[in-house]
Amino acid sequence: MDKMYIRELELFGFHGVFEEEKRLGQKFIVSLELDLDLKTAGRTGDLSKSVHYGELCEKVDKEFVRESYELIETVALNLAEFILNQYKIINGVKVFLKKPWAPVKKHLDTVEIMVEKRRHKAYIGLGSNIGDKEKYLKEAINKLSDEKNIEIGKQSSFIITKPWGYLEQEDFLNAVMEVETTLEAEELMDLLLKIEAELDRERTIKWGPRTIDLDIIMYDDLISSNEKVVLPHPRMHEREFVLKSLNEIAPYLMHPVLNKRVFTLLEELK
Repeated sequence: MDKMYIRELELFGFHGVFEEEKRLGQKFIVSLELDLDLKTAGRTGDLSKSVHYGELCEKVDKEFVRESYELIETVALNLAEFILNQYKIINGVKVFLKKPWAPVKKHLDTVEIMVEKRRHKAYIGLGSNIGDKEKYLKEAINKLSDEKNIEIGKQSSFIITKPWGYLEQEDFLNAVMEVETTLEAEELMDLLLKIEAELDRERTIKWGPRTIDLDIIMYDDLISSNEKVVLPHPRMHEREFVLKSLNEIAPYLMHPVLNKRVFTLLEELK
């Protein structure tokens, strides 16, 4: 991946824990490392295929003073999210933020932090077998699309499937959707759990009836044993309703553990 660097951009802001910092303000220094494809712009001379760094600096300056924060961690995180939201061509950004006049009772040159944010591609499984199933799926999709850090991509058809695991319940309506997000995997899982709660999801019987079920099937090619979100989904290769829906929108997607594509996993399961 190509990179663009903006180094030592001096800004004046009103960020800090102490009242004097918020009232008087102070100098901050920002550096940016941007991940993007620069080859097309290099070949064609078309600035629209790159980032106008002068324009970016002006936008960063305005965003920097738009609000006052106590922690420079918050400032850097907001800048990273702002840049990714403003420039879809940028795949990832590192924000380096220096505070040269930090109120520390020791001699030092500066205090500096770095925050990194990237775009990620995730596949989310949806299911419902209580009440108006289609309505629940559509409401979940709408709630996801309303999130500023999520962009909806391809969506599979809604399919009717037999229950899995616990059989004494109604048939399910299932689907899979592709999303692009700047949320980390755990943050995305927290959001899905929040949406489930808003749509009256109750967890009483394992694999039992539910108004809505939202699972991260895959997240980039990440392999994770985190208790909150195991990736890829540990039973995706056993569930035809997941593979059938996923095959509709991403048949060549590679399972990072089994090293097999989705269409192959579906054929083997059948």
